Parts: sequence; structure tokens; C-alpha cells
Amino acid sequence: MRVEDFDYDLPPDRIAQVPSADRTASRLLVLYRDSGRMEHRHFRDLVDYAVPGDALILNDTRVIPARLLGVKAGGGGQVECLLLRRDDPEQDPDLWRVLVKPGRRVHPGHRLVFGDGALEAEVLDTTEEGGRLVRFRYTGDWEDLLKRLGEMPLPPYIKERRADSGRYQTVYARVPGSVAAPTAGLHFTEELLEQLRDRGMEVGTITLHVGLGTFRPVQVARVEEHHMHAEYFRIPSETAELVSRVRERGGRIWAVGTTVCRALESAALRGWGPREGWTDLFIYPGFSFRVVDRLITNFHLPKSTLLMLVSALAGREQILGAYQEAIEKGYRFFSFGDAMLITTES
Repeated sequence: MRVEDFDYDLPPDRIAQVPSADRTASRLLVLYRDSGRMEHRHFRDLVDYAVPGDALILNDTRVIPARLLGVKAGGGGQVECLLLRRDDPEQDPDLWRVLVKPGRRVHPGHRLVFGDGALEAEVLDTTEEGGRLVRFRYTGDWEDLLKRLGEMPLPPYIKERRADSGRYQTVYARVPGSVAAPTAGLHFTEELLEQLRDRGMEVGTITLHVGLGTFRPVQVARVEEHHMHAEYFRIPSETAELVSRVRERGGRIWAVGTTVCRALESAALRGWGPREGWTDLFIYPGFSFRVVDRLITNFHLPKSTLLMLVSALAGREQILGAYQEAIEKGYRFFSFGDAMLITTES
């Protein structure tokens, strides 16, 4: 399967640079994957598709201000450091995998200084993904320090840096750890979630911390040759039980975003139940879904692993056809853009 088969032309003005003022005012393209039929609605209309007894699963990860600007100690010039993940969260929480710019000038043995010197990093090694392994040294509370010195790591196609970092968080973000938002969830408000509950839907959460793969394009010619970077995920017991209960009575599982989809399907491959660990699951056409029936998702970059995932659920030609219609009808794309609901007629 060729990566080129997942390409499409997107006019630059269709890339959303700012989110809609009202989260639920985003547009919603509803694609029925069993018939190919499409409807054009707004996200607030999601309640019209709610089915009593179905379950909506959310990703409660929280984006951390993971972009740090500093200098090399000893007058070595400016550096940018992007936190990816802790290398050993339990035994050594100050040991991190990071991306650095300019990478060619940052080597093991160098010391990086951030802000007023309250935070330093010793570069220990290079990593297989082209980053660096560093150990941070600081005084005070790590979370408070990040809030003071760090910035939100917005995707490179977002040119406008916003002061309102809260708009790049979901309203249910709880567990710090992501370097990018699970963007399908940005459209929800507490009121909309309550309306869905009132319609008889149950709501559960998982955690998947969005990592390096979000920032890395597919660099091989064949889809099957691509390898995903591992991301931490957790399926709590209450969510595992909710999914089992809903499926046993014939209900459907709605995944809010590709991160939820990957977490649920990763757990199913290992034997369904509460899970915590790392997943490098790559979902592309030919994958057999075991848990997810319906998917709420944004519009994804050409030739991206996320576009391949939604194509696995709805079919490549149907997805590319829906994307073309969305472009023609003026939908906004990518992280701050509009949404899709991939569902079925039955």
C-alpha cells in the first residue's frame, strides 16, 4: 500500500489558524461508512445522533507547556527543547526524552539553561528518534516551573501564537503528559456532554499521552514499512467495565478521537480489560476493529498516519471523497478546524 495513495490537495486557506469562538459552533461532517451518505451539521447537533445505551469514550490527557526556550551554558547560543516523555517515570522522573533545535549543535555533555537559571538540563545521550536524553535539575515544583517557563507546543502549521492556552485543552483534560491536544475533544463543552448523558449515553475516559508521532511525517514509500513511536496509555477498570457492559447489551462504542481509538484497540489486542503501558499500534486499511464502532475526529494532514486510521474505519476512497466535499464546502482543517462523525446507518 503506497503512502502516496493517502495524499490530497488542500488550499492553504482551509487550514484553521484559530479555533472557533464557541467550541460547539464548529461544523460537523457526518459520514455513514456503510452507505457513503454525508450530512453537513454543526458540532452542537451531535445530540441528534446520540443513541441511548451507547458509550462515549474521552481522552482525559492534558497538554503540558512542553516547549522550552533557553541557551547552551557557556555562551553556546539559543536552543529550543520540546519535551516528549519521561524515559523512566517511576525510577527517574527527571530523565526525559526531548527534541532539540538546532540539534546539530547540542551533544552529550552539553548543559542547557532555561529562563532565569531555575531549570537546567544535562544532555546525556542521543535517542533513536533523533532526539536527546536529558536530565533536568531544578529547585521547587516541576509543574509550577513548567507553567512559568514553558509554552504550548502548537503544531508547525499554526502560525499565530495564542495567549489563551486553555483553548488548546479539552474541558475534561485531567492528566498532564501530552505534547499535543487530542483535538477531536476540543469541540466538547460540559453542557454538550451533559446533553448526551441526558439522551441516555454513558461517558467514560481513558488516558493516552500524545507524543512524538504527532510531529513526525511518514518518511517511507510503503505504508506497511512505517513504525509508530510508542505512547503511554491507560484504560481504567471503570472504563473497561463500561465498554464490556455496553457491548454485551448490543450498544456501540464512540471513540472521541484517534487517540481513544488506538488506546481501545490496543487494549483489545492484548485481551480486553484494564490496561496500562505503551502502544505503538499503527492502524491502516485492513485492520479489524474490535471495539470502536463510531469515531469523532478532525480532518487530518495528507499522507498522515491519522488519515490512514480513519481510512481503515471508513474506506480510503470514501474518506478522500468526504475530504474533497469538505474542502468544496469551506470546512476548516487540522487541529483548530472542524470535525467528522464516522457512523453507520443502522
